[in-house]
Amino acid sequence: MSRTEISSREIVLDHGSGATLSHELISLIVETLGDVYVGEMEDSATLPVTGGRIAMTTDSFVVDPPFFGNGDIGKIAVCGTVNDLAVVGARPTYLTLGMILETGFPVEKLVRVLTSIRDTAREAGVLIVCGDTKVVRKGEADQIYLNTTGVGTFSRNPLRMRDVRPGDRVVLSGPIGNHTVHLLSIREGLGFETRVLSDCAPLNGMLEQVFVNVPEGAVRSVRDVTRGGLSAVLHEYASSGGRTIRIEEAALPVQPETAMAMDMLGTNAIHAANEGCACLFVAPEAEADVLAALRSHRYGAGAVTIGEVTGEAGGSVVMRGADGRWSTVEEMQGAELPRLC
Repeated sequence: MSRTEISSREIVLDHGSGATLSHELISLIVETLGDVYVGEMEDSATLPVTGGRIAMTTDSFVVDPPFFGNGDIGKIAVCGTVNDLAVVGARPTYLTLGMILETGFPVEKLVRVLTSIRDTAREAGVLIVCGDTKVVRKGEADQIYLNTTGVGTFSRNPLRMRDVRPGDRVVLSGPIGNHTVHLLSIREGLGFETRVLSDCAPLNGMLEQVFVNVPEGAVRSVRDVTRGGLSAVLHEYASSGGRTIRIEEAALPVQPETAMAMDMLGTNAIHAANEGCACLFVAPEAEADVLAALRSHRYGAGAVTIGEVTGEAGGSVVMRGADGRWSTVEEMQGAELPRLC
């Protein structure tokens, strides 16, 4: 518990009233966030922004379970927004923090979430500049929902899908499927949660290391591989450019335990959500340098090339299996896997 004490050990409706209990809750939040919170309690934050362009993104987080083996909803909220900024080539700078709390949510758990937000924001080098908290009745939310909006600045040209070209290599920064297996294992009792951990991580430091070590333009575009998994990313790029993307099944970085769990679930890791994996589209002459830069960072140690963008029209994704035959990777039509981020 923070040094600031509040009157209740659980969230109550009056914590959202704007009166004394609200002030107690805000004091607890501010003290727990510590140096990463720089708000001045005004109705709007006033911020310096350098450069001619900014990147801005927003996301909401409803994670079940909100606490898991090596993370929680707070860590996911910071990483998800930071990564969305970093993959377009921006340097994440500022975050907002919105919380919807259900009555009965233990204050101790709230402090755990806030501590995780603080620690992850410190690692990512971002500041939380404003926020909002709402309290709803029990049953109107699933314990805690978070929303974060992020702002980043550019010192280079933004990365765009339209810059991807035939011949570009498709590179993954690390294993796929671990986040999905970890959370589903906890939720469904599959027994893999101690052997397969979530990959949740802020990727801006890793990507910055790539950007400063290769010529500008060598990395054409980047996506973080989240909902819908790698399949969704590849289909988005194939459709946008009208080109066929070819990948090698044998090259996909899938932990053996993750593959086992996916077999039990009747699906493939290529469709699984992740929270710490980036997919990079890279000029062929820069492939070796990009892989070296990724592998020199702890979050990119498992980086591999999995395929390439071809000159073939069609906008499809095809994969060569262990038998050497090519097959079309079908995009999921609905929720084959539950929402996990």
